[in-house]
Amino acid sequence: MAFRATVLTLYPEMFPGFLGQSLSGKALARGDWALDCVQIRDFTTDRHRTVDDTPAGGGAGMVLKPDVLAKAIDHASAGDDRPRLLMSPRGKPLTQKRVRELAAGEGAIIVCGRFEGVDQRVIDGRQLEEVSIGDYILSGGEPAAMILIDAVVRILPGVMGNALSGEHESFEGGLLEHPHYTRPQVFEGREIPGVLTSGNHAAIDRWRREEAEKLTLERRPDLLSDQPVKK
Repeated sequence: MAFRATVLTLYPEMFPGFLGQSLSGKALARGDWALDCVQIRDFTTDRHRTVDDTPAGGGAGMVLKPDVLAKAIDHASAGDDRPRLLMSPRGKPLTQKRVRELAAGEGAIIVCGRFEGVDQRVIDGRQLEEVSIGDYILSGGEPAAMILIDAVVRILPGVMGNALSGEHESFEGGLLEHPHYTRPQVFEGREIPGVLTSGNHAAIDRWRREEAEKLTLERRPDLLSDQPVKK
């Protein structure tokens, strides 16, 4: 069964967006994965189609109404055991490990928050897994949902032309990716490192590993906590 992403949003017209282009777009057209959007506003009951209300206890902004969002989630997940995700800046950081777990399943139901946030009772009652793509705030969860879907879709079987393309990328082996070079041999006075054109594959692999470790130590030392750096 193809991976299926169901997105709950107030702005379904934002999709597929960039997901309809390049590798993900071609894979979508082939049926390697599927996308459907649910308009949260369709589950309102008042004539103004109200989806938000003032926060309990006071404060700025508005909060998505629990009754409306719960109905939308129940509709999208009826008879469905796919993971229910809520894109949220307070969620657990999205990792390549979690991306691979999602890619191995049948898909995900993804809730895109808006305003100040989502009523906690819906998060608890519908067992939403809060997921963050970084320590910053967006206007809504739609861009974050697209990023999550893109990360998953690109590693689905048959999406990347060369299956080996993803094996040595940043985070796949716990390290940032090594530097890359291509022709011309000399560009603005800078040469391709000689080892990369030596034909010595063992030496090339060793150089790539060392460069990956060096970059990771410099930029993301936290990634090295679970694995010793080879000397």
